[in-house]
Amino acid sequence: MKVGTDGVLLGAWVNVEDCAKILDIGTGTGLIALMLAQRNADAHIDAIDIDEQCVQQAQLNVANSPFIRQIEIQHTAFQHFSNATNNKYDLIVSNPPYFQNALKSPDKSRNFARHDNTLSFSDIMAQASLLLNPKGRLAFILPHNCYQQILDEAAKVNLVVHRITNVFPLQKKPPKRILVELLKDVHAFNYIKNDLVIELSRHQYTPEFIALTDDFYLDK
Repeated sequence: MKVGTDGVLLGAWVNVEDCAKILDIGTGTGLIALMLAQRNADAHIDAIDIDEQCVQQAQLNVANSPFIRQIEIQHTAFQHFSNATNNKYDLIVSNPPYFQNALKSPDKSRNFARHDNTLSFSDIMAQASLLLNPKGRLAFILPHNCYQQILDEAAKVNLVVHRITNVFPLQKKPPKRILVELLKDVHAFNYIKNDLVIELSRHQYTPEFIALTDDFYLDK
């Protein structure tokens, strides 16, 4: 699977301060887990995925990185993991499958990664809220049209929106993605909302996008 902009955005954007234990749900190639390890040398990261090929690739990527002692890759479904673990997390992240009711690809791995038949972000939100420490946070990147559903589902499990970033692919284009951070501590509410434009024109990136992601690209 290719490295996608969504994963890079989430890995660079999410707040990793004071996070000793992190869970990455649907890790894919391990991209987000590796980025979080790079940003927080004190964190231990559990990274899980239901797809065996993705897990094998993630394990290889972690083994060839400086962060092998920080990251544990597991081949498991989140539903099983959440029922079996006794861990509590300071941060849970996910770049979840979100192409609801769309046509399937013949590639099984792409279906796992892009469709929510096996795991919806509503399922993630409900289970993740039980795995968070009292001051823990949950972060997603999702299609922008999921905004109201995020609010509705969060309210059901007593999570509140703390940060929202609307992601625009180009100037003067509608937003395509939304980065959202939810808090379990409802008394710590301090709503932050902003916008991020990725490109000024084709392959001409905005200063804001470069500043956010520059530490993670080799071809500077």
